[in-house]
Amino acid sequence: MSAADTKAVGPPVPLPPDPQPTGKSSSDDDAPRVQKRKRKKGELLPYFLILPAIVAIAAVYLYPLGKTVIMSFQDMGRRELWSGEPAPWVGFEQFTNILGDPEFWWVTFRTVVFMAICVTLTMGIGLLVALLMRRLSTWVRLVLTVALIAAWSMPLMVAASIFRFMADSDYGLINTLIAKVVGEDWLGHNWYLNPIQGFGIITLLVVWGAIPFVVVTLYAALTQVPQELEEAAALDGASAYGIYKFVTWPVIKPVFTMVATLSVIWDFNVFGQIWLLRGNKPEPEYETLGLYSYSKAFESTSFSQGTAIALITVVLLSGVAVFYLRQLMKTGEVE
Repeated sequence: MSAADTKAVGPPVPLPPDPQPTGKSSSDDDAPRVQKRKRKKGELLPYFLILPAIVAIAAVYLYPLGKTVIMSFQDMGRRELWSGEPAPWVGFEQFTNILGDPEFWWVTFRTVVFMAICVTLTMGIGLLVALLMRRLSTWVRLVLTVALIAAWSMPLMVAASIFRFMADSDYGLINTLIAKVVGEDWLGHNWYLNPIQGFGIITLLVVWGAIPFVVVTLYAALTQVPQELEEAAALDGASAYGIYKFVTWPVIKPVFTMVATLSVIWDFNVFGQIWLLRGNKPEPEYETLGLYSYSKAFESTSFSQGTAIALITVVLLSGVAVFYLRQLMKTGEVE
């Protein structure tokens, strides 16, 4: 072998190193899939847990709702109810008659005004009491909380009986107190002869029963307001109103909005308070949509008209319900 042959061959090319064992197998590649499958099963577990409750609620609500929808397109009277005969189909005739009745629109207007006054008073007084509770001592706040819960837990029939006694024309506490200030002309005054005054008593009962829930809920929201932010705003020279507007209100606004929305739904459907205060037979001047639907269904024995009014009420409140659900989603309660 010559020197020229050595130069032609050149330096030896290094061989690649032998592959080292990594310890991985085909089962390791399947591990992420198994974990993902287990994760999916774990995510479905909560839905399986609430499935019995969903089935029970569907059985309780879906059948009556479907029956109500069907009945609103029929002409169900007393004869069909007791005999079991199929009611004749009338299509949208019930809705046409109701929407073309001026009385229905007066009742709707009365319901909206009554609801707006009740919600405004409930939320206003409830917010003021919740703000007051932040400045009370511990034992006073505890006593007030117990009193609110006691009022909240009182049955509606008992509360209505108390307010009926307070507004009694002969022995009522309200007339007695007013007579001591204004004069004895108020003794024997009947508050229910004038629907405006009568609705004033009903409004007091509704607001009195709703304030405890609003106060407890808003006070819980106020406890989440950072005190250091309020103290910093006060050191910067902000007034009490400024601290509330720019520090406190943004924190409690979502809760306030949701409670106000619930109050709209509840006060729009007020039935028992009016029914009990008017001796189980409210006059037409005291009818709201719930009482109007009941009157058409059971007093006029037009069950289909009553169900049609109930469905119209559901449609009117559906927008409020959608708004409430959107607020829940914004605050992270529903994902």
